[in-house]
Amino acid sequence: MKQKRIFLATIEDAKEFVAAASKCDFDIDIFYNRIIIDAKSILGVLSLDLTRVLTVEYSGENEDFEKLLEKKSASRRTAA
Repeated sequence: MKQKRIFLATIEDAKEFVAAASKCDFDIDIFYNRIIIDAKSILGVLSLDLTRVLTVEYSGENEDFEKLLEKKSASRRTAA
């Protein structure tokens, strides 16, 4: 199981994330505190607090999805 910490600053970021997750053929969860959401659910992702750093957990591999996670990485946001 892989974990990445990301930040989705806008609704457009959330839409882009869900679109990329939906193209993957493996389960992806996104969570904050005790709330766990299916990352392929736009309503679920938008119900999270987008002002917080979120954790993505997944077990498969998809190059495009991994690139998006790197682009949305929380460490990139705090380093800027």
